[in-house]
Amino acid sequence: MDITIHATYLPHDDPDAALAFYRDTLGFEVRNDVGYQGMRWITVGPPEQPGTSIVLHPPAADPGITDDERRVIAEMMAKGTYASINLATKDLDATFERLQATDAEVVQEPTDQPYGVRDCAFRDPAGNMVRIQELR
Repeated sequence: MDITIHATYLPHDDPDAALAFYRDTLGFEVRNDVGYQGMRWITVGPPEQPGTSIVLHPPAADPGITDDERRVIAEMMAKGTYASINLATKDLDATFERLQATDAEVVQEPTDQPYGVRDCAFRDPAGNMVRIQELR
């Protein structure tokens, strides 16, 4: 069986802020930017991994979601508990310094975790948790 990760989805509530964070701050390339009925889906990814992408999408765009569910999603995004992603880098300290120099919200400085990884954490403009682990 030959299965790869093609795309994962993260919600955004401000497409321009999401684009600035993932493109300008993290250095991802924009692969697609599509608008439809006042909403916007932006696909980004690491330049060295053309087959792996993040789709930044409007939350609760699914027509099957109720107004109550949309409210819960908005509340969870505001608290930063709705979505997350784990990324990896060879130089965690340099990556952390670069992100800290921007307006990214620092959640955790580089830390050696008891489960064997060294990582840090930020929130993107929509409140999504972005954990960055050091490759060893």
